[in-house]
Amino acid sequence: MKEYDLVIIGGGSGGLVVASAASQLKAKVALVEKHRLGGDCLWYGCVPSKSLIHASRMAYQVQNSGNFGVYSQDVEIKFDQVIRHVDNVISTIEPHDSPERFRGLGVEVIFGDGKFINKNTFEVDGRQLQARNFVISTGSSPKIPDIEGLKEVGFITNEQVFSLRELPKSMVIMGGGAIACELGQALRRLGSKITIIASRSQLLAKEDPEASKIIENQFQEEGIRIIKSAKAEKVELIDGKKVVFVLGEKLIAEEILVCVGRTPNIKSLDLEKANVDYNQQGIKVNEKLQTTNKKIYGCGDVIGGYQFTHVAGYEATIVLQNALFFPSKKADYRVIPYGIFTSPELARVGLLESQARNIYGDNIIVLKQEIQGIDRNQTEGKITGFAKIITTLKGDILGATIIGESAGELINEIILAMKNNLKVSSLTGIHIYPTLSEINSKTALLFTKQNYAKNLTLQNLLNNFFSFRRWLE
Repeated sequence: MKEYDLVIIGGGSGGLVVASAASQLKAKVALVEKHRLGGDCLWYGCVPSKSLIHASRMAYQVQNSGNFGVYSQDVEIKFDQVIRHVDNVISTIEPHDSPERFRGLGVEVIFGDGKFINKNTFEVDGRQLQARNFVISTGSSPKIPDIEGLKEVGFITNEQVFSLRELPKSMVIMGGGAIACELGQALRRLGSKITIIASRSQLLAKEDPEASKIIENQFQEEGIRIIKSAKAEKVELIDGKKVVFVLGEKLIAEEILVCVGRTPNIKSLDLEKANVDYNQQGIKVNEKLQTTNKKIYGCGDVIGGYQFTHVAGYEATIVLQNALFFPSKKADYRVIPYGIFTSPELARVGLLESQARNIYGDNIIVLKQEIQGIDRNQTEGKITGFAKIITTLKGDILGATIIGESAGELINEIILAMKNNLKVSSLTGIHIYPTLSEINSKTALLFTKQNYAKNLTLQNLLNNFFSFRRWLE
């Protein structure tokens, strides 16, 4: 007889969802975590970064309030109090992820390093745990590039940036993805001189090029320097200062922030002994999120793929059903949204225009509405950005990108439509005026207008044809 119904390895977003739900279904659950519950999202990611970003937006608004006839003098930013705000938010949310809460739900929470000793047993500090099924949800960690002198000179990642008590006067950020852009803009607005080194020719290389360009322009307007298609060659300490060599230039900075990607947390698990296959991207799973050992499931960052808290939570629901009941539920990644919380925000779901063209050729319709055409944006002076919805010729939504104020909130209406297989015309219903959400109805209305124009053209052709035929008669 197995000791547990489920042994969950990793107390981040995915693991906590499985543990909470499984225990409330009266399953016997053990949750193993080597550090503290809450994972990257609570301690180093979503929660602290959005708290820091909010503080930086407040600073930016005050500094630029003169645009609205409101003038403030001698704006003072106290970085230690900004970080205190970040800490307060974490401490407010942390009890929801605390060991006490999960023990109260009936979960046995075990802290310690663990590894598989065979395909049926996980060992933690000498204690051997067996279960009907296991779940690996150990997350990921910042990837550290192999750059000469980097480790010797010293650097920080998102795991240390929120522990700073003094704002570095200058910072070189390695990486051009979401984390680099969010933190880079926030720290710039709080007073640090920022240089971003991006390895690709486009900032936020995975996103719509037009949207990425808007963010790049905003960064440059705010004084952020961007070096694209480049990688740091080496790092040295010269006269007590950190120096980054790139493209024949020496960048001097008080601190170096590394944001070049993530690596799965699998090294210490001895997965080979459990017959679990993996690669550099993470643990290999099938569409039911089973590993090559059918008794072991994976979810969250550790399996690669979409590395977002809400995706880990979704994957956890798939794992829960398959591990506790019958393994028949398949993960569906057709509608996966996410946001990048720069200013302006960028939100996306489904296919990009380029991806849709690769799949459907010219059999797509691209609907694009500029934000400057939305009255509420005009009232707030936030008129940079657009909404772009990609559909089939019949109006099925394939994907959408919104860049602009509150894009992460605005895209949820499109997500709902996609998830329920609604046509783009479903978004044209009445919206409160004036609100930012009118962007969705106005963008969707373009589909109706295009079809109306086509029908008018067809009607004109038919009318001309019949007139010509009557003339011949």
